[in-house]
Amino acid sequence: MSDNFKAVVVNQDGENFTREVKSINKDFLKHGDVLVKVDYSGLNYKDALILKNGARLVKEFPHIPGIDFSGTVVESQNNNFKEGDEIILTGWRVGEIYYGGYSQYAKVKGDFLVKKPKALTSKQVMVLGTAGLTALQCAFAVKAREELLLGDKVENVIVTGASGGVGSIAVMILNKFGYNVTAVSSKKDNNDYLKSLGAKNIINTSDLNKEGRPLDKGLYDGAVDTVGGNVLANVLSHIKETGIVAACGNALDIKLNTTVMPFIIRGVKLWGINSVNTSTKRREFLWNEASNLIDFDLLNKSIKEINLEELLDVYPKMLKGQTSGRYIINLNK
Repeated sequence: MSDNFKAVVVNQDGENFTREVKSINKDFLKHGDVLVKVDYSGLNYKDALILKNGARLVKEFPHIPGIDFSGTVVESQNNNFKEGDEIILTGWRVGEIYYGGYSQYAKVKGDFLVKKPKALTSKQVMVLGTAGLTALQCAFAVKAREELLLGDKVENVIVTGASGGVGSIAVMILNKFGYNVTAVSSKKDNNDYLKSLGAKNIINTSDLNKEGRPLDKGLYDGAVDTVGGNVLANVLSHIKETGIVAACGNALDIKLNTTVMPFIIRGVKLWGINSVNTSTKRREFLWNEASNLIDFDLLNKSIKEINLEELLDVYPKMLKGQTSGRYIINLNK
């Protein structure tokens, strides 16, 4: 590896918060036992918050953000990884309390890594990234009605926040499972794209973002919710007997104003999804399933590939809701 390489470094001195692309060397990297040459990283909403002001997630400065990345091992003191292994990292609070992927080289704990399946490229796994891993978890949680609960086959499902990273990928996966997907989105411009992903019906978010009834007509066998609040409360009221709702986000509200009725009258399951601390065994399963469930040619239409310098221009637009699709950072650019 070269002596010096590029990284985004954020720093705080009193009230002054800075972010810049800097030239650093290996000695700057202070965590972990595996050194990785990073190929790609992603821009997630949490990344944008950290780039803005640390978001109270970063405890020590200076710091390198980037909560997910893919790349190749160049040095390892971990018995599970050797030079040349292609890896994926998502979660484990990397990019928050540990240095992250906005760097041409990253050093992390080997326990945080999984080996990339041969069926996926380094770019493809970051086209999915944290959002994709979360969507896979949510979709398999809904499918668990058939396998874990030995219930009736899932037929009709609903996905909220369907225009977002998690929601759009969940639409694709659930359609691949053979389910009839209703997508909930506030962005009418994305209707054609959601239909191309497999959505059979589309509902505007405003139709569900209101106070609902404790129980309403049972319409769906399962749901993926990324927004919380009144939307989730209304979704719960429309879930059929023994249905499963996978909840993974709070884009609208962290509060949930509902009753016990869906849970005790219909046996609805509310399954919280946290991809940050997902076990290695489950991560390996999900990444290996991805190549069978994801149409990357279709997803690539909504992917923008940028470099570290462009990242600093794009993240404020994400925070203002002025971006769509997924941005991935090419560390070789």
